[in-house]
Amino acid sequence: MTDSSATTAPRSNFIRDIIDEDMRTGKWDGRVHTRFPPEPNGYLHIGHAKSICLNFGLARDYQGKCNLRFDDTNPIKEEQQYIDAIIEDVRWLGFDWGDRLFYASDYFDQLYAWAVQLIKAGKAYVDHLSPDEIREYRGTLTEPGKNSPYRDRSIEENLDLFERMKSGEFAEGECVLRAKIDMASGNINMRDPVLYRVLHAHHPRTGDKWCIYPMYDWAHGQSDSIEGITHSICTLEFEDHRPLYDWFLDNLGAYHPQQIEFARLNLTNTVLSKRRLIRLVTEKHVSGWDDPRMPTISGLRRRGYTPQAIRDFADVIGVSKSNSMVEMALLEHCARQDLNRHALRVMAVLNPIKVVLENYPEGQVEELEAVNNPEDPDAGTRTVPFARELYIDRDDFMEDPPKKFFRLAPGREVRLRYGYFIKCESIVKDDAGNIVELRCTYDPATRGGNAPDGRKVKATIHWVAAQSALDAEVRLYEHLFNSRTPGENTEDFVNDINPDSLQTLTGCKVEPSLASAKPGDRFQFERVGYFCVDPDSSDGSLVFNRTVSLRDDWARIQKRS
Repeated sequence: MTDSSATTAPRSNFIRDIIDEDMRTGKWDGRVHTRFPPEPNGYLHIGHAKSICLNFGLARDYQGKCNLRFDDTNPIKEEQQYIDAIIEDVRWLGFDWGDRLFYASDYFDQLYAWAVQLIKAGKAYVDHLSPDEIREYRGTLTEPGKNSPYRDRSIEENLDLFERMKSGEFAEGECVLRAKIDMASGNINMRDPVLYRVLHAHHPRTGDKWCIYPMYDWAHGQSDSIEGITHSICTLEFEDHRPLYDWFLDNLGAYHPQQIEFARLNLTNTVLSKRRLIRLVTEKHVSGWDDPRMPTISGLRRRGYTPQAIRDFADVIGVSKSNSMVEMALLEHCARQDLNRHALRVMAVLNPIKVVLENYPEGQVEELEAVNNPEDPDAGTRTVPFARELYIDRDDFMEDPPKKFFRLAPGREVRLRYGYFIKCESIVKDDAGNIVELRCTYDPATRGGNAPDGRKVKATIHWVAAQSALDAEVRLYEHLFNSRTPGENTEDFVNDINPDSLQTLTGCKVEPSLASAKPGDRFQFERVGYFCVDPDSSDGSLVFNRTVSLRDDWARIQKRS
C-alpha cells in the first residue's frame, strides 16, 4: 500500500475499537489481516471505494496485510473486463496487495472437499426440490419453513448424488446441495441454505472442470479462513448472514475469522445498486461504465476526481453501524478541496464573444505573467499572450445591466485578469440584433491590474487572446438524477433521470498553454470550475469534462445546518 493514502491521523470508529481490543488481548497474535472481496460482475463504484479505503487503510495503520480476492463463483455474470477494471481502480485509489491477489475459484477443490465433509457428518444433503419449491418450503419471516422430503436421505446416497452432480449428470435446476441446519430458525438464512447449484457454464479460470458452483455464502467465509483473515469486514446487509458464516466454520472445525458489519454508503442523487447501474449501461442511459455521470470509480476518474479526494471523502464520512444518507455535495466538496490545492489555473472562455481593443497596436503581442496556482508557490508562473483581439465570456457583458451587475457594460471599465483595464466603447450587432463584437479601449498604464491614478474597478474577468486561442469542446455535467433518492416516488427509477445532466459546448476558447494537455490532466478554469481532459481528446481537438463548479454547495449546507 502506498504512503499517499496516509495523509491524516486515523479516525476512531467501532471497528478500530474492536481491533484495538484484539491487539491488547493478543487475540490474533497481534495480526491484522483484511481483504477486499469484489464479485467481478460489474465495475466498482464509490460505495466500494469506502470499503476499499477501510480494508486497506486498517491493514496499513496496523502494519498488517490486505488481500484482493475475486469472489468468482458465478461464471454466467462474470467477465474479464470487470476483473481488469477492478484491479485498475484499486491501484488508482493508491492501494496495493503485493503478491496477495486471490480468486475464490482457487479454492474450488477445497470447498468441494469441505462440502463432502459436511455430507459425511450428516450436515448436508442433495435436494431435488425445484427452485420455486425451495422458496415455498423456506417459509416467511413470520412462519417457519418445512423440511424437504429429501432431507433425510442417507449419507451414502447424498455422497453418490453429490458426486454425480459434479460429474454433470444433472440439468441446471434439477438439484442442489443444501446444509442441514434448522428449517424453523428465526433467521431465514439458517433454513437449510443452498451450498452448490448445477451450472453448465464455462468459467474463465477453471474452464469446464466444474459444472457445480458454490454459492456466495459457502465460498465467502471459507475463503476468508483459507487466507488467514483476522477481521472479515462486510456491509450491514450481511449481519443476518453472520450466524451462517459462523456455523459453516464451526462445523468444519476450520480457522475462524471474525465477521464485522458496517453501514454501506448511500449517496443522494445517484444509485449504487449494481443491478441499477448495469441497467443504466445496457439501456444506454449513459455512454458506458466510465460515463462521468456514473458513480463508478472509473466514471469519477474520467470526470476528474482524484484518488486523494475519494480517500478524503471515505475518511470524512467515517464508519458506523447505522444506515444514513450522505450528500453528494460532500463528495464534490472533497474533490474541490483537493483540486484547489493541486490543479493548475488556466483561462478558458466557454461562451465566447470577441473584444477588439481599438487603441491597441495591430500585430502586437505581449506575454503577461500568470500564476499557476496561488495555493502552491512551487507551481510557479506561466506566460499568456495578450493582443488586440480577445475573447471574453458573454455572461461577463450586459448591454443594459441591472444595478448589481458590475462586469463589462457600455461605458464601463473592468480589469482583465493579469492584464489591463478595458472600457467598452461600442457594440457591433448582426442583422438579427445579436451582439457579435465589443469595441473597447485599454489603458496601457494599468498593466498588471492596477491604475497609477488610484481609480478602482469593481470586477475582474477572464479572457483569452483570439489569435492564439485553442478551440475546445467542454462537457458540463450535472447530477444524473433529479431526485435525491431516485425511484422513491416513481414506478421506475429511470424516470428520475435528469435530461439536462450533460450539456456539450463547442467552439469554446482556451489559452494556448493547454496545447500539451493530456487525458486525465486536471485544471481550474479561472472563475468557472475544475475540469479534466477527456480521453476523447486528440491532437488539435481538446475535450474537457467539468469535474465540479467553483461554488461549494456543501459549505452552504453546513452553514444552513
